[in-house]
Amino acid sequence: MLTTQRRQHILDVLKRDGRAIAGDLARELGLSEDTIRRDMRDMAAAGLLRRVHGGALPITPELPEFSSRRSVASSEKAKLGALALSLIKPGQTIFLDGGTTTAEIARRIPRDMAITVATHSPTIAAEFEHHDKVEVILIGGRLYRHSMVSVGVEAASTIDRLRPDIFFLGVTAIHAVHGLTTGDYEEAAIKRRIMERSRETFVPVTDDKIGAVSPCLIAPVETVTGVLIDAATPVERLDGLKETGVRLISG
Repeated sequence: MLTTQRRQHILDVLKRDGRAIAGDLARELGLSEDTIRRDMRDMAAAGLLRRVHGGALPITPELPEFSSRRSVASSEKAKLGALALSLIKPGQTIFLDGGTTTAEIARRIPRDMAITVATHSPTIAAEFEHHDKVEVILIGGRLYRHSMVSVGVEAASTIDRLRPDIFFLGVTAIHAVHGLTTGDYEEAAIKRRIMERSRETFVPVTDDKIGAVSPCLIAPVETVTGVLIDAATPVERLDGLKETGVRLISG
C-alpha cells in the first residue's frame, strides 16, 4: 500500500469512528505499528489530525472566545432554548451549565415562572437580573474563562449539596461511540458531578457538534435522559445516536 493510500485510510477511519488506534490499523493493514505511528506523526505535523497516546483523534477547530460564540448558530440555539423550556415545570430546581446554548434557555424562562436556577456560570446567573420569581444559586470556585464557569474543589463541594430536577448539560461534541466530550479535563469532571446529582440530564446540541469528538470525556451518550436537537438536523446524521438508545427530542 502506498503512503498516500495509508494516510487516506487513516483519515477515513477518523471520519468514520472518531478516532484511529495505531495497533488496530497495523493489524488491519498488515503493517508495523511504527509505520502507522510515523504516518500519524507526519500527518499531525501537517495539521491533518491530532496525536494522542496509542493513536489519533480528528482535528477539532479551536473555539473562539466566549463572547464571540454568542452569534454562532444563533437561530439554531434559539430553537433549542425554546425546546428546553417546554421541559421545565414551575417549582422545579434546574441546573444550567455554562455556554451560549444554555444562555438561550435562560433567556426564554418567563419572568413570572417560579423556579430555582442553580448555575456555576456568572454569565448565566446575570440573565436573571430582572426575574423576581427566579431564585438563583450561583456556585463559586476557580473561573475557567473559556466557558465562563466555576471549576475545582469548591464548586464540586457546593454541587454535592444540591439535587436538581433537571440539568441542561453543555458539550462541545457528541459522538455515538466516544460519548459526550468537552475540551477541558477539570470542566468535564464538574459536568459529571452535576449529572450524578441531577434527577434528569438533557443535552441541547447544535448540528455542528454531532459526530465530533473533543479530548475530555464527560459521559457516554446513553447515560443522559435525552438529547435536544433542531428538527432541521438531517436524519442521516442521527443514525449513530439512535443506535445508542438515547431519547432524541426535536423541535
